[in-house]
Amino acid sequence: MAKDTSKANGSRAPVRRGARRGRVARSGELHPASLLALFRSRAVTWGLVVTVVFGLVTGLLAAWTRGQPLMSAGQVATETRTVRVSFRVEDAEQTLSLREQARQQATWVLAADEALLAELRGSIESLPRTLAGVESLEGVEAGIRQRFGLSVEGLAAVKAQAENGEPSADYLRKVGLLWERYERTPVLDAQNWQRNSQGLSTTIELRRGGAPPAAVPRYTALSAADSAALESRFAEDCRIAGITGALQQMIVNRLSRDARPTYRPDAAATSEAQEAAAAAVAPVVNEWPAGAVIFARGDILTQAQLDLWRAELAHFRAEAERWRVWVREVGVIAASTAIGAGAALYAALFCPRLRRKVSRMVWIASLLAGTLAVACVASVALPAGLTVTAVTPTVFVAAILVIAYDQRVSLAFSCLHAMLVCMALAQPIGMFGLIMTGVAVAVWQLREIRSRDTLLRMGATAGAALAVGTVLVLSIDRPVTGAAVRQTLWDAFWAGMGGVTVGAVVLFILPLIERAFDITTGMTLIELRDPKQPLLRELQQRAPGSYNHSLNVATIAEAAAAAIGADTLLTYAGALYHDIGKMNKPEYFVENQWGGINKHDKLSPAMSLLVIVGHVKDGLEMAREYGLPKNLQHFIEAHHGTTLVEYFYHRARKQAEDADSGEAPRELEYRYPGPKPRRKEVAILMIADAVESASRTLSEPTPARIDQLVRSIADKRLLDGQFDECDLTLRELHEIVESISKSLASSYHGRVVYPAGAEKQTETKTGAAPTSQAASG
Repeated sequence: MAKDTSKANGSRAPVRRGARRGRVARSGELHPASLLALFRSRAVTWGLVVTVVFGLVTGLLAAWTRGQPLMSAGQVATETRTVRVSFRVEDAEQTLSLREQARQQATWVLAADEALLAELRGSIESLPRTLAGVESLEGVEAGIRQRFGLSVEGLAAVKAQAENGEPSADYLRKVGLLWERYERTPVLDAQNWQRNSQGLSTTIELRRGGAPPAAVPRYTALSAADSAALESRFAEDCRIAGITGALQQMIVNRLSRDARPTYRPDAAATSEAQEAAAAAVAPVVNEWPAGAVIFARGDILTQAQLDLWRAELAHFRAEAERWRVWVREVGVIAASTAIGAGAALYAALFCPRLRRKVSRMVWIASLLAGTLAVACVASVALPAGLTVTAVTPTVFVAAILVIAYDQRVSLAFSCLHAMLVCMALAQPIGMFGLIMTGVAVAVWQLREIRSRDTLLRMGATAGAALAVGTVLVLSIDRPVTGAAVRQTLWDAFWAGMGGVTVGAVVLFILPLIERAFDITTGMTLIELRDPKQPLLRELQQRAPGSYNHSLNVATIAEAAAAAIGADTLLTYAGALYHDIGKMNKPEYFVENQWGGINKHDKLSPAMSLLVIVGHVKDGLEMAREYGLPKNLQHFIEAHHGTTLVEYFYHRARKQAEDADSGEAPRELEYRYPGPKPRRKEVAILMIADAVESASRTLSEPTPARIDQLVRSIADKRLLDGQFDECDLTLRELHEIVESISKSLASSYHGRVVYPAGAEKQTETKTGAAPTSQAASG
C-alpha cells in the first residue's frame, strides 16, 4: 500500500473484495441491487412479521389506554371535557347519600331481656302473697324492704290487696295493665340511650319472645341511669293503670331503683332492616345532554366528576356510531404500526447488527412494547403519577439501548418510543420534549461505562434534568393556580426520583443486559484487564513469553484503536486474551523458547501446522470454559483470520521439491480456519499481532524499516481479503498503519553509543549506570 495513495484517499470506503478490484462503494450507500436482495432476504420477512405484530400489540394497548381516565381526584384539570353522546347515568354519590340516610332512618330493633322482665313482674305480682302474714316492718326481709322502699303505709296497702293470702284479682288486673305499658317503655343503658337519642329513626321496634314485634316512638326509651325520668314515667303508668297512693310508690321504687336495661339492640335484625330500607331507595338518574361540561380546565377534580368521566367514556364506546369509535382505534393502530415500520426501516438501513439476527429484532420489539405496556398500565393504575410513569420507561429504554448498541441507535429508538408513549397517553408536545430531555441525558452520560459511578451519575443527572424540565413543561401546559403550582412541584420531585430510579435499576440488572444483548460493558472489560484474572495469571505462569507478547500487542492495538475512534477498552482486553491457547503447548511457540532444540525440527510441516493452528481452537475452548464474553472470543478465533501459515507452507513446498514427489502442498491446507475479523478492533489486532512478531526479526529496527514492515503486512492482509467482513475503511486502515508504526518506532528508540570502557569506568566510580543511559532506558 503506497503511502501517498493512502493519504490521498479520503473516502470512508469499506474495505471489501470490490475494493481490491478497483470498485469503491461509499459507506452506508445501498444500490438498487442491494436493496432488492435485502427485501428478498429471510431477515426482511421476519422483520415485516415483527413489525406487524408490534404495530398490532402497541396499537391495541394505546387504544385501550386512551379510553381510560388518566387523571385522579384532587388533580388540577389541564383540559375541558364535554359529553359527546347524550346518556343517562346514575348519580352514585347522591344515591349513596340517600341510601345512607335511609339506613339511618331505619327502625332500630331492640330485643327484650326476658329474664329481667319476668323477674320484675313476678316480684310485683307476688308481693301481697309474700307480705300477707307479716305484722310489722321488722318482719319483712331487708332486701325486700330496700327494693320496694317499704313503709308502714305501704305494708298496709299491700296487705289490703291480698285475699286469703293470695293477690286479689283486682290487683292482678291493675298490674297487668301496668305491665302492658311497661313492656312498651324500653329501658336502655347509657350508651344505647345516647345512640337512640341522636339517631334519625322515628320509631323503635321491640321484639319479645313469641309476641309480635311492637313499634313504639323513639322518645319512649328511657335511660337506666336517669332515676328521675324513670320515676316520673312509671308513676304516670301506675296512675293510668289505677294504682295510687303508697302502693304506687312501692311499685315505682321497685322499677326505678338500681334499674337495669330491659332491652338491648339486636344488631343482626337492625342491620337487616337498614339494608332493606337502603334497597328500597331508587337510584338517582341524571340526564347528561351532548355538549354538557364534565369538568373545565383549572378545576380540581372530584370523585363525582371522575366517575362521570368514566361513565361518559363507557357510553361513548357503547352508544356512539361504530365508525366514530373504529376510525379512532384504527388510526391509533395504524400510527403504532407506522412508528414500528420507522424503527424497522432505521434498523435495516443503519443498524446491520439488528437486521442480521431475528432474535435481536424480537428483543428490541419486546423491549419497546414491554416498556410501553408498563407506561400504559402504570398510568391507568396511578394517574396521579403520570409524569413519572410516562417518562421513566422511555429513559430506561434509552439506557438499555445505549449500553447494548450505541448512542445513535439509542436516540433513534427512544425517540420513536417517546412518540408511542405520548400517543398512547394522549400527551401534548411538551411531554414529548420532557421525555427526550431524560433520553438525551441518559445517552450522553452512558457513552462508555467504565465504573458503577457512571450509572449513578447518569441517574442523578437525569433526575435533575427531569425535575427542571417538569417544572418548565407543566408550567406551560397547566393553568396558573395555587393548586396547579403545588401539583407541578410534586410532579417535578417524583420525576427526579424516577430518573434516579432508572439509574439504580439499570445498575442492578446490568449483568442481565450484557447476557441478553450479548455485549460487554467497559466496566466488565476493565475487570477483565486485571492481571489477577485466572486466565491471565495462568498465561503468565505457563507461557510468559506469550503473555509479554500479548501485553505489547495490546498496547500497540489500543493506540491504533484510539486513532480511528474504535473501542480502545475492547481492543486492549481482546489483545490480552487472544493467545491464551498457547498455554497448552507453549514450547512450540518461538516467544517461549529460550534456546536449545526447536521442537518443530522433529515434526513434519503438517504436524507443526496442527500445533500452530491449534492454539486458536484451544484458546476458544478455554474462553468458553472461563465464561469470557463472546465479543472477546471473536478476538481469539479471528486474530489470524484465514491467513496462510507461511513458514510451514514454504517448508512443506521445499520438502516436496527436494523429494521430487510431484505433490506440492495446497495453499488452502496451510491456512487458519478463520473466521475473518467482523469488527474493526479485531482487524487492528490482526495487524498489530503480525507486526509485533515480525518486528523482532529486524536486525536494525529503524523507523523507516518499521514503517515499511507495517505497510507491507497491512497490504498483504488487505489483498488477502482478511478485512472483507468488517467495516474498516481505507482511511481508517491508513491511520492504523501510521499509529502502529509510531508505537513500534518509539519502543525501538535509539540509545547513546559509549566509547569502549567508558561505561565500565563510570559504573566503577559511581556504582550506577550513566545518567544518559538511565534516562534513555
